[in-house]
Amino acid sequence: MGIKAALPKVELYLYTAVLGVALTWAGSWIVEASSENVSRKVFKSHVKPGWHYFGRKMDVSDFEWVMWFTTFRNHILFALSGHVIFAKICSMASPKHRGLIYMMYGSLAVLLTMGWAFMSMVLAHCFILYSVALIKRKWICFVAGLTSLATFKMEPLVSWQAGFVTGSFDLQDILFYGGCGFSIMRCMSFALENCEKKDGNYTFLDLLKYNFYLPFFFFGPIMTFDRFHVQANNPNLTRKDREMWNITVHALVHLGAILVVDVFFHFLYILTIPSDMKLVKQLSDWSLAGLAYSNLVYDWVKAAVMFGVINTVSRLDHLDPPQPPKCITMLYVFAETHFDRGINDWLCKYVYDYIGQNHDGIFRELVATICTFAITTLWLGPCEIVYIWSFFNCFGLNFELWVAKLFSLPPFSTIEGAMSEATSRRIRGLFNAVNFWQIILYNVLSLNSLEFAKLVAKRLIVTGFPLSTLSVLLVTYCGVQLIKERERKLALLEDTVAEEPGKEKKE
Repeated sequence: MGIKAALPKVELYLYTAVLGVALTWAGSWIVEASSENVSRKVFKSHVKPGWHYFGRKMDVSDFEWVMWFTTFRNHILFALSGHVIFAKICSMASPKHRGLIYMMYGSLAVLLTMGWAFMSMVLAHCFILYSVALIKRKWICFVAGLTSLATFKMEPLVSWQAGFVTGSFDLQDILFYGGCGFSIMRCMSFALENCEKKDGNYTFLDLLKYNFYLPFFFFGPIMTFDRFHVQANNPNLTRKDREMWNITVHALVHLGAILVVDVFFHFLYILTIPSDMKLVKQLSDWSLAGLAYSNLVYDWVKAAVMFGVINTVSRLDHLDPPQPPKCITMLYVFAETHFDRGINDWLCKYVYDYIGQNHDGIFRELVATICTFAITTLWLGPCEIVYIWSFFNCFGLNFELWVAKLFSLPPFSTIEGAMSEATSRRIRGLFNAVNFWQIILYNVLSLNSLEFAKLVAKRLIVTGFPLSTLSVLLVTYCGVQLIKERERKLALLEDTVAEEPGKEKKE
């Protein structure tokens, strides 16, 4: 109830004004903190010379961003461009065998980059999990796959395997852990899909085609085997109307996002400030709230851009890859919270939805979320901060269901039924605003530090109560209502499209 309830336009304009003013204030405070403290000791190791015509230094705290778009930009562009050119030429010559062509190029690139030892190690794990897949027992596939994944996430096995890979270039560790981790997850997807295959088995060559598709190999995203197998083996390479135009537009949007983030890094040192706890303790409550929120937004932008670049290449190969994650600003429920849609789709398909089914049962949902976050913990690498992150997000997901169940019972359901849809939407918005900040606090600890997350929580909930607490929730409530308005319009648009046969949905 309430999703299609319209609010007065004056009320929506007011929400927009309040949100705009609050974000402007928070942003100006962060800019001021960045400018006035650039000479601090902590800043010197994280803030380096940037674009000279800005006359300001640049925040280079995020190794992944610097690696992708500065240090190793040319290497990554060279590898992906080579894939696009080679794959396009060969696919035009033999569209029926393009999956094999992708595998050949990817295998050669991995071999030249990482060497024989790494290649042999990955092939060994692939062969072991392929052999297990032939048994066609899901629980055995899970045990074997998670055991294999654990060998790359836990000591001493991870160090032992890493010792076989020779070389000392800067990207070696990133490529080693990324390539091995994603390979195991792909092999598990292959094994689980093979269990569903009624007649016979998929071949080992099918697994190699799937695993050694270069754009996905080192950095993801994960595309489940069933989808990849169908799309990569489809000889029909015709495109939809305006598909190339849409690919071009998305590529330009990602390029624009890269430039905008780089410009912002010259003025907003949002990644460096949380590492200086002495400075953080001097900031106002509003600055802390804005800093925590901006870190989550940046992490979403980074994931959207990095996966977007890879997805652009895969779309040129006539694949339909996992979409970028949903914007953190649009999230006010834990059920939709994720930063890697590929991993999210994998976990939902093989664990969360498989165990939770329709997600109505409290006990079944509890088991599903515990299993999901247990595997997520192993995927991220077991450590104290990951344990805490998993616990709170698992709790948040279940707490949502408990609250929804409670309010679906009398007298709450009777009271809501007597309300207008607009009133119901406003009340739900209050709960969603609180939930939004739970999502922020539960996830910011994995991006920055436990100390920073504890400080933000203490200032907003304890020492800042009631002024800071209620003012932040008011602004968040305004944002939630604007998001709900957008969702309402999209829902109405989908209903209109569904009622008009032959009319395609807008992308």
